[in-house]
This record gives sequence, structure tokens and C-alpha cells, in this order.
Amino acid sequence: MELPEYALKGLQLLADPSHFSDKTFHILVEAAFESLLNPQTDGATLDHAELGNVDLTLVKQCNVAIATCVLEAGKHNADASTISTVLEDCRLGGERIDLFCATYQKNKDKVESLLGGLARYPSHIIDASWRLEYHIRNNHLHKVNQPAYLLTLNVENGSRPAQDVTFSCTMEQLQDLLGKLKDAAKSMEKASQM
Repeated sequence: MELPEYALKGLQLLADPSHFSDKTFHILVEAAFESLLNPQTDGATLDHAELGNVDLTLVKQCNVAIATCVLEAGKHNADASTISTVLEDCRLGGERIDLFCATYQKNKDKVESLLGGLARYPSHIIDASWRLEYHIRNNHLHKVNQPAYLLTLNVENGSRPAQDVTFSCTMEQLQDLLGKLKDAAKSMEKASQM
């Protein structure tokens, strides 16, 4: 597990007891996990009274370092010993490492779920509907008198809820789309027979 330079510097700052006491370290670790796992908090987790005595820039830098470390650990499915090694290299003390690892283990499933939700998978069409529209005039009030089809595709993407994708097309565009879909279906059929 490799961390970028800015994250390593932030973790090294966290190791310095003159910047962060054990209590403020604990609060900052909890705040970093909270801001990662509950994006609705909108940075309010850093408004804790105990963090008021610490320079806000330093707090934000260390918060980003913790978040980066957590996300990298989740990405690599790191165990406590791997995380401990990285934190030891940043000169964090044993008590702080134990606290960090315990908090990570407690939230590991949520972090992995968060990362899994960020993956980019192609959307799957689960339903389609259409209706015929008749355009009489365009935006410039010129007569058009042309039929158009309004297509709605209901798609799902991984763990996200289904969404509607709606678009309008002319008869020619719809025939072109239909031809391409038939070609794709034939290609899939040939590929499955091999």
C-alpha cells in the first residue's frame, strides 16, 4: 500500500504530539471516518470544540491524509499489520496506531461498500417505453410538422437505484438505432455460439 507524498506528510504531522494530543487525534480520526462514510455532514465533523485550538489548515491536511490512508487501505483490502507498517513509517506511536486500526476494522465493511459503489460499470437496461410526439413548431416558432419518438430507458448501475434516460429522435434516427441494436444482438449470438 503506497500513499502519496501529501498523505505521508499529513500522517507525520499527526504523529507529532505538539500538534495533536491523543484526544484530538482520536476526534480527528473519528471525524475523518464520519466525513468519508456520511458525505451529508459537509465538513461539520471538523467543527469539534477540541479541534478549535489547532490550526484549521493543519486539521484539514491531516483529515485528508487520514481519508487517503483509509481509502487506499480499503482499495487494497489491507489488514491491520499493513496499515500499522505504513503508520509506523510515518512515526505514529503504538497507541495511535492501535486506535487507527481499531477504527478502520470497525468501519472496514462500510469503506469497502463505499468504494464498491464508486466503480464504473456499464448501465443495464431493465425496461424501455416510448411514445409518439408531433412537433408543430420549433423554439423559433417556425412550423416543423414532424413526428418524433420520445424513448425512455430505465437503467440500473450496480448498487445505485434505477434511473430513467429519456431522449427524443426522428423516425430515421429510431430506425438507425434499431438497426444497430439488431447488429449487436446478432454479434452477441455469434459470440455465444463459439
